[in-house]
Amino acid sequence: MAKKESTSPSNFIKNIVEEDIRAGKHNGRIHTRFPPEPNGYLHIGHAKAICLNFDLAAEYKGLCNLRFDDTNPTKEETKYVEAIKEDIHWLGFDWDDRLYYASDYFKILYEYALKLIEKGKAYVCDLSPDKIREYRGTLTESGKNSPYRNRTVEENLELFEKMKNGKFENGKCVLRAKIDMSSPNMNMRDPIMYRILHTKHHRTGDKWCIYPSYDFTHGQSDSIEKITHSLCDLGFEGHRPLYNWFIENLEIFPSRQIEFARLNLSYTVLSKRKLRELVEGNFVSGWDDPRMPTLSGLRKRGFTQKSIRDFCERIGMAKAESLVDIALLEHCLREDLNKRAQRVMAVLNPLKIIIDNYPEGKTEELDAVNNPEDASMGMRKVPFSKEIFIEQNDFMEEPPKKFWRLSPGKEVRLRYAYFIKCEKVVKDAAGNVVEVHCTYDPKTKGGNAPDGRKVKATLHWVSAKQAINAEVRQYDRLFSVENPLAEQDDFKEYLNSDSLKILTNCKLEPSLENAKSDTQYQFERLGYFLIDSKDSSNKKLVFNRTVTLRDTWARIQKAQKSDKK
Repeated sequence: MAKKESTSPSNFIKNIVEEDIRAGKHNGRIHTRFPPEPNGYLHIGHAKAICLNFDLAAEYKGLCNLRFDDTNPTKEETKYVEAIKEDIHWLGFDWDDRLYYASDYFKILYEYALKLIEKGKAYVCDLSPDKIREYRGTLTESGKNSPYRNRTVEENLELFEKMKNGKFENGKCVLRAKIDMSSPNMNMRDPIMYRILHTKHHRTGDKWCIYPSYDFTHGQSDSIEKITHSLCDLGFEGHRPLYNWFIENLEIFPSRQIEFARLNLSYTVLSKRKLRELVEGNFVSGWDDPRMPTLSGLRKRGFTQKSIRDFCERIGMAKAESLVDIALLEHCLREDLNKRAQRVMAVLNPLKIIIDNYPEGKTEELDAVNNPEDASMGMRKVPFSKEIFIEQNDFMEEPPKKFWRLSPGKEVRLRYAYFIKCEKVVKDAAGNVVEVHCTYDPKTKGGNAPDGRKVKATLHWVSAKQAINAEVRQYDRLFSVENPLAEQDDFKEYLNSDSLKILTNCKLEPSLENAKSDTQYQFERLGYFLIDSKDSSNKKLVFNRTVTLRDTWARIQKAQKSDKK
């Protein structure tokens, strides 16, 4: 089993922030930012960073910016900008008037580049991309200087001006920082600051044909916005010396970068590039496919912002990478939905039950509890009649031992209704059970026998006459192995073939005919479900299963406590 993060870790970042406040650094001012690239949709890993940055600023009465690091026009689109803003608002956060773009700073960054050239700290390099990689060296071998490294300041200024004015085609040359080709840190081996891209930008249009690299943009944007604490995942740890080098040589505001472990979640992948592969390869229906770990996908599946924020708080901040069990995320969701989801009855794989001694044509309205956890949610009426549906797996003609549900001669309780007893089975020509004939005890209305006899099973059901038809999509984990990226093969080889099952003959109680798209329901004994507002219509109801009722995480915690005793 993979190592799991604690559910109550200390937050080392808060310790750093509090020490800076005590020391009077930046006059006690706290300013963070969330800086996504608008080249895809946000996923649950980004939620961790969003909660960290916005909650940290709020806790210490500071500010948090939203900044789009939009430096690659070949992959960035306005639709991603809007989707990201929607996701952040859905999580419950707002940036007020502090919405920025790295593209807002293109002119300033260009002037920064000129300053480094004038100081002899940057040069135009004509090496091809392949040659730049070759000259860069390896982790065990030093790189070697570009033959263009010693161009004069005047020549570099002239060439950089020509790059800006569109005099060169894509890939002809780049602007590089002049640092140290023998540095053990590969990021310090004369990194690229600018490259030529004759591509229209989603905000600046055709104004620029040179674009700053992410490494040259990210840290300087933090400095321009006077971000006090630049919180990044561990992937940026090796880039921190480079960001500090730029700060020192440009003599600009010294943002402090602090790295934390990124979120790794079992049975999924949290890489925007790999998620894009799934979308573009049609392995999923889109970025908002309910199997995807994107916030739009989780929202469509029925996850709540409260459960995601609770999850992010529980996993906390750590310095070491680890794999978090997806069961914890599901547990946070169940805890939230159990308190407020309305209970209803639905039969996903229907088997018809005919109650022979129930009056023909009669329909009763029985009282049902909307949520036993919240009495204020009240009661509802459910119809009961001679013919009902139960789940196929709630009946067995030849049951094994300890099968307490319905079988020949066996008596069970129907939720909110009566005791029924199986009397006869009807099969089709192929030998499949198509209906079961039962009798009911009218004295057991409400589910209790006046003579005190007990039954060991309570079944959910739906009255056949009033049942409404629906399609139910049962979603499961996206991958069949705990850590698909740890495997030797292509991660897509481990996609779970059973991650989606579509049931088209489901029977629901009539109260769901007017189900609301923003309301979660617990289908009793089956799980939590949300109507798919995109695919549902007046002619067809579609529900997505959010999560089952089986709480794996709670059982794991119970077992661990038992082991400690």
